[in-house]
Amino acid sequence: MENLSVLFTAPDQVETQRIDDDIGQLRARDVLVKTRYSVISAATELACLSGSQRWFPFPGTPGYAAVGEVVDVGGEIADVAPGDMVHFWGGHKQYSLVDTARPTAICLKAPAGLPLELAPFTRMAIIAMTSLRISNIELGDYVGVVGLGTVGNFAAQLAGLQGGTVIGLDLSEGRAERARACGIAQALVGDGASVADRVREITDGEGVSTLIEATGIPAALPPALPLVGRYGEAILLGTPRGVHETDLTSSVLDYIHLHGHGSITFKGAHEWRYPVARDAYVKHSMERNSVIAMDLIASGALKAAPLHTHTLSPAEAESAYEGLKSAKDEYVGVVFDWTLV
Repeated sequence: MENLSVLFTAPDQVETQRIDDDIGQLRARDVLVKTRYSVISAATELACLSGSQRWFPFPGTPGYAAVGEVVDVGGEIADVAPGDMVHFWGGHKQYSLVDTARPTAICLKAPAGLPLELAPFTRMAIIAMTSLRISNIELGDYVGVVGLGTVGNFAAQLAGLQGGTVIGLDLSEGRAERARACGIAQALVGDGASVADRVREITDGEGVSTLIEATGIPAALPPALPLVGRYGEAILLGTPRGVHETDLTSSVLDYIHLHGHGSITFKGAHEWRYPVARDAYVKHSMERNSVIAMDLIASGALKAAPLHTHTLSPAEAESAYEGLKSAKDEYVGVVFDWTLV
């Protein structure tokens, strides 16, 4: 079948083309979905567009977070039916065939009350949720979040819902302002060094007990580590990209050992540490997290609307990625509207 798709045809080359997708006869656990909205995951997709991600092939369709209408289902599908709106892990294209037999597939019925244009943000929310799942955050704890893009903003909101008093840090006033609109009252502009006095004031000199690094920029972590109090934890949420040269002892190792700065524990929070599908022997899964995140967004407890800055036609894909690359204060949550094609 003919299928409209956003394509990265080569490094820094974005096109919108009609491609030939030979979907064929549906297998027993296939779900055919017509996309309504898909959201750009800025950090991952810009890295793919740059050509730095060897796992991404050119030409290729980027994206992994969408919502759409079920068109047809295979014989063993019982959870969704034609006409249902579902959140699914699919790329930026008009039709997607979701093979739910694959262990990395998500296709979940969207709850009533969830605005469809916000449903794709569910994927960004569960990326952030991993940092909370592995944390020791309890009621009354101080939590610092470095980087207030979409994932960092969600991490900050979720830390607040978990009982933490959140301090957000970002170099952009626009992102800090957007965080305040999402309920993060202490959203500070600057890096760890420039806001250290203010953080000490907020925390009565104790520092934060949990620091979530959500930028993925290696140079962002060392200046923020002095904000962590004794026996605290530093959670690495952002996928590190780029090169940063430093003295490992003074920038990291001194914070691990008690004789240095307080026996800090470092934790990795990549989303794939949990299984995708529910498992009777594992409490957390991406599927369970997705259901929780959708309900939180639908209820308004988790605010996605302030992060949704642009709705564009897939034909405007080139300008969408250019905006995310060169106007980061303005372009934060960019959604493709597939009803416009």
